[in-house]
Amino acid sequence: MADTKDVVELILQDHRRMEDLFRRMRSVEDDRAGALREFADLLIAHAQAEEAKVYPALKRYKNIDDEEVEHGEHEHDEGNEALLELLEVEEVGSEEWDSKLEELVQAVTHHADEEERTILNGARENVAMERREELGVAFWQERERQLKAGCGSVENVRKIVES
Repeated sequence: MADTKDVVELILQDHRRMEDLFRRMRSVEDDRAGALREFADLLIAHAQAEEAKVYPALKRYKNIDDEEVEHGEHEHDEGNEALLELLEVEEVGSEEWDSKLEELVQAVTHHADEEERTILNGARENVAMERREELGVAFWQERERQLKAGCGSVENVRKIVES
C-alpha cells in the first residue's frame, strides 16, 4: 500500500505519475515504449478502480455532483480510446506516434484537471477521512488486481473500448 490510504491522495499520486510518464514518452532520450507500457497499465488500472470502487460511493454524497462523476466516466472512455490509438501505432517516435501521444496527453490531462477541481475537491470537503481511507483501500486493491492482470495490454484496452 502507498504512504497514504486517503483515496483523494492516492488518485492525485497516480495523476502526478501519469504526468511523469508523459514527459518520458515525449523524450527522445528515454525508453518511450517502456514508458507507454507503464502508462497503459496505470491508466487502465486507475480508471477501472475509480469506476468500480470510488465513483459509485461518491455518487451517494449530496454535495458531489452526480453529473460530474458520470462526466468523469465518459472522459475515461475518451482516454481509453486515445490510448488504444497510440498503442496501435507501429513505430515509436514516428510522426503518427507523436500526434497520437499528444491526443492522449490532452484527453488525460483535461480529465485529471477537471476531476481534481470537481470530484476530488468535493470528496475532500464532504467525505470524512475515515470513509476516504476505506475508499482508498478499496481503490488500491482493485488497482493492484488490475495491474497484476496486465490490464494495459493492447488486447485488453481494445476490449474495454469496444464494450
